[in-house]
Amino acid sequence: MPNANLYAALRAGFPADLDTTAIDVDGALYSWRDLERGSAMLANWLGRLDLPAGSRVAVHTDKCVEGLILYLAVLRAGLVYLPLNPAYHAAELAHFIADAAPGVVVCAGRNFGWVSKLAFQRGVRWVFTLNDDRTGTLLDRATQMSDVHEPVARRADDLAAILYTSGTTGRSKGAMLSHGNLLSNARTLKQFWDWRPDDVLLHALPIFHVHGLFVASHGALLNGSTMLWFDRFDAAAVARRFPEATVFMGVPTLYVRLLQERTLDCRRMRLFISGSAPLLIETWAQWQARTGHLILERYGMSETLMLTSNPCRPEDGERVGGTVGPALPGVGLRIVGDAGELCAAGEIGHVQVSGPSVFRGYWQMPEKTAEEFTSDGWFKTGDVGRLDTRGYLTLIGRSKDLIISGGFNVYPAEVEGYLNELPGVGESAVIGVPHPDFGEAVVAVVTAHGHPDPETLVQALKARIAGFKVPKRVIVAAELPRNAMGKVQKKLLREQHAKLFTPPS
Repeated sequence: MPNANLYAALRAGFPADLDTTAIDVDGALYSWRDLERGSAMLANWLGRLDLPAGSRVAVHTDKCVEGLILYLAVLRAGLVYLPLNPAYHAAELAHFIADAAPGVVVCAGRNFGWVSKLAFQRGVRWVFTLNDDRTGTLLDRATQMSDVHEPVARRADDLAAILYTSGTTGRSKGAMLSHGNLLSNARTLKQFWDWRPDDVLLHALPIFHVHGLFVASHGALLNGSTMLWFDRFDAAAVARRFPEATVFMGVPTLYVRLLQERTLDCRRMRLFISGSAPLLIETWAQWQARTGHLILERYGMSETLMLTSNPCRPEDGERVGGTVGPALPGVGLRIVGDAGELCAAGEIGHVQVSGPSVFRGYWQMPEKTAEEFTSDGWFKTGDVGRLDTRGYLTLIGRSKDLIISGGFNVYPAEVEGYLNELPGVGESAVIGVPHPDFGEAVVAVVTAHGHPDPETLVQALKARIAGFKVPKRVIVAAELPRNAMGKVQKKLLREQHAKLFTPPS
């Protein structure tokens, strides 16, 4: 049986000349041979630790090329990679370490004191440091090791990574992804997004998340494409390197910031991709007007990797703003009503999916896993949307964000769409908060362009949508709270405004 270890497949995509540039960090060059040798040395060190089969390696470090090499090493060693947002503090990290019980924790040197204490208290045997300046105890240990390593044999359904969900609606759950999940999705995207031999990826995303680690990095590695690497996003610095790149992937916030730059030289660019959060149609249109490029929106989750995508090639169809496109090849996509009945085109319902990239389940949560799958094996995404007659998916919101006000269902994304079109509104987030008469009241929190009057916005909405959908209150805020991938944290907004309609005691 051939080795299904994901690293073996990624390594097969490396160019024949391993001394060419794989990653360019502002002029500091890493060759493909550097990735091969570095990951071999780290994999050999991990192998020397005599960890039990399936051990997790938790990584809580800043973005750096060595961090990507560590990821490749974990794959090679046949262990399970557990990326963690470096912004997490002690209480958050304690949950992940207690839940995943990793055999190794790797952290930034500045955090070693508190991270090691927390880890050792929870039974972790090994804690190493890795910094973004090529220093750390992990690299010190690895320099002693051979730079030759044969990837450990793995089956396609063996666990490769655990990604904890963002936890915006509750306690984070660990989504288990296999070598086969990750490889099948990477190969699908390589073909569907028409990766070419001369492509150069501008990589400005974090690598603790599906978008930056699996979609962006896997795409470049599998295709043997050079990456222009940014440890953190800086709009001016990123824009300066646009002339060298052909592919850029970002979250909507990055596009908004780039539009503020004076010069955007996109003559060599062929593909701009957006995901991880909804892209405003206004931003989509502004980008087209400014650069001549239509941003490709796609849709995926930690549990499923990429599911749908607007077409890349003209022969595959048109790119439609405000939608996330049709299902990717091999992905099953359906919209169902509350009773499980299939919805007709244009009807709003629950998004369910199936396919080779759908995860194995939640780590140590068999009952929760069972709840999230239908009796015929489809995964309930928790998203609400509709399909048009061409099969293009438009996302309406999360089912958990659904507001039931006075017995009527209100989908926040629909109201947000109307709000965002009004003069003076930058962005909006619509939430439901407790109300003594309606059960829940619709409330909108908006950022401003200028000085919009909340009552004027309410009156404008009354002329456009049904009364039960109109916010009872519009609140103007300086910004909307977001997680690391740019998603608005509505849970925080609900908590902040939970007593808005509570009578004074």
